[in-house]
Amino acid sequence: MPTALIIGASRGIGRELVRQYLADGWRVIATARKSDDCAALGAMGVHPYQLDVTSADSIAALGWNLDGELLDAAFLNAGVYGPRHDGFPTQADFDSVMHTNVLAALRLLPVIAPMVAEARGKLAVISSRMASIGARSSASGTLYRASKAALNSVLVDTSIKFGPKGATCVAFHPGWVQTEMGGPGADITVEQSAAGLRATLAGIDAAANGAFLNYDGTPIPW
Repeated sequence: MPTALIIGASRGIGRELVRQYLADGWRVIATARKSDDCAALGAMGVHPYQLDVTSADSIAALGWNLDGELLDAAFLNAGVYGPRHDGFPTQADFDSVMHTNVLAALRLLPVIAPMVAEARGKLAVISSRMASIGARSSASGTLYRASKAALNSVLVDTSIKFGPKGATCVAFHPGWVQTEMGGPGADITVEQSAAGLRATLAGIDAAANGAFLNYDGTPIPW
C-alpha cells in the first residue's frame, strides 16, 4: 500500500488531497495545526499529527514521529496569503507570511525529503503562479509573491540535494481554486485542483526534478 503525506490538511486543497488518496486505497498521513482538525482527519481514516509549521519544536516532533516512514508522495500544502493590501507591510505581516511559507519549508523539506528519496517517491510544494518572475505582469500581492518565489528557491535546492538520492521534487501552481484564499469566483474547484495535482505528480519521472508546473502539468517559467 503506497503512503502519502499531506502537510496542511485541515481544509481546502489539502483536505481534498487526503480524501482522494484515501479513496484510491492509499495509506495517508496528514497534519493540521488544531487538535479538532486532527480529530476530523483521524475520523476519515488518516494517521493525523498536530503540527504548527512555524514552530521548530513541532517540526522536530513530526520528524521523530515519522522516523522510519517511506513516503511515495508528499505535499507541503501549508501556507498563508497575508495582507490583502499592497501598502507598507508591518513586521508582523512579514514574519507571519515568511515564517509560514518559507521558513517552514527550510525546516520541513530536509526532514521529509529523505523519506521520499528512500521510497524513490515524489515531493511537491504548493507554490503559486504569482511566484513566477518570468510570467509576471502584475505587482499585486507583493509579499505573497515574494514568499512563494522564496519557496520555489527552497524547492530547487531540495531537488538538487535529494534528486540524485531518488526523490523527484517539484513546485506546483494549484490553479485559481475556489477555496477560502481563492474565493468563490475562482476558476476551478478543489476537487479539480487536487485531481490534477495528483495525476500530474503520478505521471512525472525523474526528468521533472526541480520543475515548476501548473496543476495540469504545463510548465511555468521561474
